[in-house]
Formats: sequence, structure tokens, C-alpha cells
Amino acid sequence: MAALVAEELVAEAERLVRVDRPLELEVDLGNLTALDTNPLNSNLCRQEAEAWLRSLARDNTQLLLNAVWQLPSEKLQEGIVALLPPPSTLIPREKAVPKARPPTRWEQFAKLKGIRKKKKSNLVWDESRKEWRRRWGYQRANDETKEWVLEVPESADPTEDQFAKRVAAKKERVAKNELNRLRNIARAQKHKVPGVGLAPTQQRSKAELSKAIRVARTSTASVGKFQDKLPKEQEARNTGKKRKFQPIIGDFSAEKQKQLDLLNVMSSKKPKLDLTKAVNRQLREDDQEQAAKRKKMRPKGRKGGKNHNRNNKGKGQHRKSGMKQQGKRK
Repeated sequence: MAALVAEELVAEAERLVRVDRPLELEVDLGNLTALDTNPLNSNLCRQEAEAWLRSLARDNTQLLLNAVWQLPSEKLQEGIVALLPPPSTLIPREKAVPKARPPTRWEQFAKLKGIRKKKKSNLVWDESRKEWRRRWGYQRANDETKEWVLEVPESADPTEDQFAKRVAAKKERVAKNELNRLRNIARAQKHKVPGVGLAPTQQRSKAELSKAIRVARTSTASVGKFQDKLPKEQEARNTGKKRKFQPIIGDFSAEKQKQLDLLNVMSSKKPKLDLTKAVNRQLREDDQEQAAKRKKMRPKGRKGGKNHNRNNKGKGQHRKSGMKQQGKRK
């Protein structure tokens, strides 16, 4: 009886694993993908689309797993794993292919002179400790920083600290290497590389200079209160005002009155009218209307014209000649 039950279970398992297709799937085990080229059943797709798609996905996945179980396997500590072959389907990249890094100045010089890079070993023999140690980094061989005594050169100052000098020289080397690295990056991105020393700065505008003067003046302990002004210096504009806050302790009558006035304005149905502001606005509108009327009534062109000037010129000459004749008669 138990044997019959076992045979039935094995037959049921084989039936579930076995899948028959008119056309075999195109399986790419390297990418764990399968392509089904069988024609679709249009009737099932319209009537029972969801159930048909589930059964189709299940059968294709079963065929892919059957192909994986036929691959050679390897037993590891985590379990049995299958050795996948190289992929046969070319999948497009998500991002563009990275561009090649442009060569540095040293690489260009080495290529021009035919200098080849020689790979050095990571271990070096340490004479003082009589053992192999790393060439660079922590606990490296022939480490000069571990020396507790240094020889003072004859040309050096005997009072100079040789340990501090060595530390300063190392910092200078590190800074020089960092500067060269930044120069290579700037040259690769086709930016202007500054020379040795101070980099040239652009000519500042008048607004930038005034802002720099204002910031320098307010940088004192008195915030520029007792700082003398420069000759012909104008007052700073739009500098802002310091906010004043109400005290958090003491008399709260001012704050109470302010809140009550705000509530009265919000609760009143009539809007609050500022007479001074309203009168000034009305006067401004009247001035603008009068100016527009005068502009419309003004005649175009010059007064009189050429003939008018000629007539006036003749009248002036007659008057002068008449005055001369009267003077002669006298």
C-alpha cells in the first residue's frame, strides 16, 4: 500500500515538472532568461486572460529551472550551486560607456621618451629589523619617522628642530602632489590651469568693492560704530535694520495692547483708513493727470519756424538802425 502511494506521488511530481511545448524555448542560462516563440491562443487570452497568463508564466519558469538542473553543479558550504555558462544574449547598458581617462603630463612624457612602468614588489627587506616589510604605509620598511635621533647637517642651523623640518617637508610634498592631481583634473576637463603662485583675480566692480569695505568695517568688536569713514565715501544703502524684539519678562502691557489692536482690526467690519496715505495717493494721481493734459496740449515742433525767426531778425535790425539815426540827429 505504501509503495503504491509513493509511486503515485512520484508520478504526480513528474507530471508537474514535465511541460510540453510545440516549439522549444530559446533559453539563455547565462542571463537566466527564456524566450517563448510559440503562437498565442487568442480565445484563452480574451476569455481568461489572467489565469492563462499565470499558467503560461509557470510553465516557462518550470522549463527554465529544468534546464538549470541539467547544468554541472558544485557543492559549497552554503549549499549546491549550478555553474552557469557565459551569457549569449547581449543586454544593453543602463548608462553610456565611460570615456577613457586622459593621460597626465607624466604619462605623456613617458610615452614620448619611451619610459616603461616597472611594477615593484610590495615587500622590501628591512635592514634594521631583519625582516620583510611593506614598501609603503603603516609599519613600512626603513621608516624614517621612527628614528629617535637625527643628524644635524653642517650647513644647517644647530638650533633648528630637525624633526619639525622633516614634518614640514612631508606636508609640502603632500601639498605638491595634491596640486598636481588637481591640475591634471583641470587639464582633462579643458579648464584654465593657474600658474605657480597667486592665481589672477578678475577686476571687481564698484558694488563688490563697496560690499567688501562694509563687511570689513563691521568686522570689528564694535561692529563698525567707532570706525572712521574713508574720504568721499557714501552712505551704505540697503544694509538692513536690526530687528527689535519685545522683552520676554517684565511688563506685558505693550504686547497686550498690540494684540488687542490686532483683534479689533480683524473683528471690525469697516476697513481701517489711513487718511495721510489716502490724501497723498489722491494728490499724486491729480499731478499725474495734469502732467498728461499738459503733454497733450503742447504743440509739436519748434515755436514759429524759420519765417518767424527771420521776421524777428529783421525787426531787430530796423530797431538798431533807427536808434543810430536818432543818435546822429542829437
